[in-house]
Amino acid sequence: MSEDRTLITNVHLAQADAHGAKQLWDINCLNGRVLSIAPSDTEGKLPAATDNCSVIEGGGGVLLPSLCHAHIHLDKCFILEQCGPLLTGSLPEALHVTNKAKAGFPERHADLYARATRLVRESVEAGVTVMRAYVEIDTAVGMVCIDTGLKLKSEWEGVCNIQIVAFAQEALYPSPGIETPGENFELLKSALTRDGISVVGSAPWVEPSLEHAHKNIAHILKLAQDNNLHADFHLDYNLDANVVPMVWETLRQMQNAGNRRVTIGHATRLGLFSEEEWSTLRKQLNNLPLEIVALPQSDIYMMGRPSSDGSRSVPLAGRTLDAARIWRDHGVRIALSVNNVENAFTPQGYVDPLTLACLGVALFQVGTEPEWRELLRSVSTTSKEAIGIVDERDDLTGGAEDGLVPRVGGPADFVLIHEAARWQSAILSPGFDRTTGAGWKSGSSA
Repeated sequence: MSEDRTLITNVHLAQADAHGAKQLWDINCLNGRVLSIAPSDTEGKLPAATDNCSVIEGGGGVLLPSLCHAHIHLDKCFILEQCGPLLTGSLPEALHVTNKAKAGFPERHADLYARATRLVRESVEAGVTVMRAYVEIDTAVGMVCIDTGLKLKSEWEGVCNIQIVAFAQEALYPSPGIETPGENFELLKSALTRDGISVVGSAPWVEPSLEHAHKNIAHILKLAQDNNLHADFHLDYNLDANVVPMVWETLRQMQNAGNRRVTIGHATRLGLFSEEEWSTLRKQLNNLPLEIVALPQSDIYMMGRPSSDGSRSVPLAGRTLDAARIWRDHGVRIALSVNNVENAFTPQGYVDPLTLACLGVALFQVGTEPEWRELLRSVSTTSKEAIGIVDERDDLTGGAEDGLVPRVGGPADFVLIHEAARWQSAILSPGFDRTTGAGWKSGSSA
């Protein structure tokens, strides 16, 4: 059996210890795992390069765990020009103009494929080797989005692990008086017969009533259990303190849902939690596999808009979850993800997860290195944990460096930031010259 060996030389690591962070290291990788790690000035401890060994010269750059999109829409990226001019920038307008654009997806299949391919390619160039990609299924688009997603999953295998979500953005129940889910639900069930789908998901908040939203959650959990899939919900996407968060109903239903992993995205309402509510949530998360993904670029843009009198009830930093503070104060880890790129829900921003960490420093006034490390973790290791792609032998939560530093036996999935000489720079001012490797097989250099 042939061996796939890579030697990564002269790199800085994200060591919390200042002395270790200044040291240059060589990382020897074999068949997708880290075989050995040694200081670069150590002779004879690493094998010399051979014809069977590729060498990546780090040049003093920083080697980080590869980045992850824990939540990104593959089919709705780069469609802003198809939506027409935005008049209000509101959530109802975004839903309306996006649905108009979606109606043309079946006839513009080549455009759909080209846009989605661009998203994957630019993500890999930024350092992403794993993504959870949402593709919508409803009466407007049929199966065209999911078929495109599955094609890209196959084409990028070995470079980027694309976890496909069969996603019902539209309501499963067509109107308030209906007791049985409609055609969107039947299409969703039909889509799950395709090979390559890892997750089934929905947006319960779009249902015509709270009762229907709770039924939506039950349907998705049942589909996940029956088809051996993860479940994923766009949930608690509001800042209304008078609305009971649906995370509690989700956790209640999970007790009888076969221990399927559940991930919730947005979850902006949780930002209004009291100390007691966070404590209750943390205790429940110790027993149930529920993960939380905040989406700063979308949440900051869309949430907390002025009321009719022009006042704002929630300050800017309260419109999305403060990952570093929540971990520090409440012991709950929050992944950060990009969500949308250049559409009516998020007209601004880029595919690079490191820009989210950089944004968080200013937005939440994060000035300490432990908090910077948590932001870095939120777009890499925590995001991978949130979507369930970390196996037991990876054990990314162990060790003093907490998943930010390679370890022997761990996965050789890295991004090399060439222009950064310190891990802090990768968060505060991330350069664009990068080399991405999954299992270290070099994917792309930006």
